[in-house]
Amino acid sequence: MTTDRHGHLMTDTGAEALAHYEQALDDLLFFRPHVMESTRAALDAAPRSTAVQSLAAYLGVLGTEEKDAAAARDAFAGFRAGLDTGKLTPRERMHLAAATAWLDGDLHGAGNILGELSVAFPRDVLALFAGHQHDFLTGDAQRLRDRIGGALDAWDEADPHQGPLLGMYAFGLEESGHYERAEEVGLAALARHPRDVWGIHGVVHTYEMRGRFADGIRFLDARTDDWSSGTLLTVHNWWHYALFTLETGDTARVLDIYDAALHHDRSAGMAMELLDAAALLWRLYLAEDVRTARWARLADAWERRQDGPHYAFNDAHAVMAYVGAGRLAQAERLVGDREKWLAGQPGVSNRAMTADIGLPVCRALIAYGRQDHATAVDLLLPVRHRLHTFGGSHAQRDAIQRTLVEASLRSGRTDLARTLLSERSRLRPVCPYNWSAKARLEDQLGAPDRAAAARARAAAQSAS
Repeated sequence: MTTDRHGHLMTDTGAEALAHYEQALDDLLFFRPHVMESTRAALDAAPRSTAVQSLAAYLGVLGTEEKDAAAARDAFAGFRAGLDTGKLTPRERMHLAAATAWLDGDLHGAGNILGELSVAFPRDVLALFAGHQHDFLTGDAQRLRDRIGGALDAWDEADPHQGPLLGMYAFGLEESGHYERAEEVGLAALARHPRDVWGIHGVVHTYEMRGRFADGIRFLDARTDDWSSGTLLTVHNWWHYALFTLETGDTARVLDIYDAALHHDRSAGMAMELLDAAALLWRLYLAEDVRTARWARLADAWERRQDGPHYAFNDAHAVMAYVGAGRLAQAERLVGDREKWLAGQPGVSNRAMTADIGLPVCRALIAYGRQDHATAVDLLLPVRHRLHTFGGSHAQRDAIQRTLVEASLRSGRTDLARTLLSERSRLRPVCPYNWSAKARLEDQLGAPDRAAAARARAAAQSAS
C-alpha cells in the first residue's frame, strides 16, 4: 500500500498516481488552474483510489457550480458502486463519507466529518483544505479559524505545506475579528511562499476590515506579479483591489479594473467571478451610479448559466445583476423558482440557506430596485445578524449590509440609519462610505454643521 508524504496509507494508489496526487494537492493549495489536469492524471493512473476520487469530488463542489457538482456526484456514485469499503483505511472511509454527504447537498454533515478527520489526522492536507473552504462557503468564521489552528501544532515548520496552512489560518483569524494577528500570520505565510494567493487574500481582508485601503493598494501593487494573473483567485483579488480603489473615490479606475479583470468578453462565466462583478457594480448602484450597459452584459452572463437552486449566495448576486439591469421580472422568476423548490428538500443544506436568508435577501434587493425602500428594510432587518449563514466573507456580505443602510436612509427610517451607521463607524472608523452616509443622515435630520463635518471626514479619508 502506498504512503503519501505525510504518512497516510493510500489504498489502490500506485507510485505514478501518488506523484500526480501530490502535485494536485500542491496545485490546490496554491490555487493553480493546473489542479484539474494533475487530478485527471491521478485518476487515470489510479481510478480506484479513494483518496484521488475524493479529491476529484471536492473539486466538483468547491466552485459552487451546479453542473460541476452534478457531474462529480455521478462520477463518485459510479466509483462507490461495488467498492469494498472493508479494505479502506479509517481515513479513507471518512473522506468517502464526507465527499458523499457534500455531493448529496449536506454541506454541514460534510463539514462535521471533515472536522473529525482533521482531529484524527491533523496532517491530512486535503481534509484541511476542503474543510476550510467549506467553512468559508457556509460563513462559519469560528470554524474557519479553529479548523486550521487546531491542526497546526502537528505540522513541522520545515514542511513546505505549513506555509499555505498559515495563509488559511490568517483568513480564519481575520473573519473572526483578529485583524492584527491575521496580518502577522498572513505575512509569515508569504515569507515562505510569496505566490500563496490565499495568503495574499487573507492579508488583503485585514486591510479591508480596518479601512486601510491605501495600505491595501500598496500591498497589492508591491506583489502584482504574485497574484494578478494565472491563478484561480485572480479575479477575486482584483475585486479586492477595486474595493480599495472605490474608497479613494476613483470610480474611473474602478471601472477600468472591472472591464479588464472582473467581467469582459473573455470571462469564463464562473459563479464565483460573476458574483464579484455583481457585488462591485451593486456598490455603485447604491450610489445611484447605474452603469446600465455593464449591468446588461452581466445579467446576460447570469442568465446563460441557467442555474437551478444550488447555492443561495450565488442566487442573491444573480438577483443583483437582474435588478441592476432593470430586469425585475427575471429576478422575480428566480425567486419564484426557489420558492417552489423549497417544498421538499430534506437534508439539503441549501434549503435552509435559501429559506432563511437567500429569499429574504433576494426579495429585499428586488424591493430596493422598485424603490420600495421600506419593504427592503423590513426584509433585511430581521436577517442582518444572520447573513453569514448563507456563506461568503464579511467583505462580500457588506454589499447587503450597505443595502440596508441605504434603504433605511431612503425610507426615512432615520433612527435605524443612525443606529446602523453608529455601529459601522465605530467598528470601522476609517471608511469614507460610512462618513458620507452619516452626512446624508445629518442632512435629513436638519443638522448642516454635523453633515458638513461628516462629509469633510469622508473626503479626508478618501484622499489619505
